[in-house]
Amino acid sequence: MPPPRRKVLATAEETMFPPDELAPGQEVARVIKATGNNIYSVQFPSKKTALVELPAKFRSTIWMKRGSFVVVDTNALDTRDNKLEGEIVNIVRDEKAWRKAYFWPKEFVKQPVVGSDDEDDSKTGKMPSSDESDA
Repeated sequence: MPPPRRKVLATAEETMFPPDELAPGQEVARVIKATGNNIYSVQFPSKKTALVELPAKFRSTIWMKRGSFVVVDTNALDTRDNKLEGEIVNIVRDEKAWRKAYFWPKEFVKQPVVGSDDEDDSKTGKMPSSDESDA
């Protein structure tokens, strides 16, 4: 049975805007991949990877894809003895607003899109000749 609509909307709105500051033990991380039942592999700005858990309030409510960003609380699961190193406490949805926050890691800069020579030729309508492609 799906969660009530008001809970879904409240959770979605909670993730839209960045908090004023992150609590001690919380870090922004990039999602690398989903590894199993609500367990995700994330990469911290220090290039360290970790397994983290998605709490029940986000399950079947907010979808994450590879390369998206989350806030991980590394102190949340200290009492449990397992491979998990943290819990996702927030999901970055409006990345543009989050990037303006002072706590956004400098290591997660937005990568510019680099054009190739083929794109330049397509703008002029010129087809690359076989002599140019061999060189």
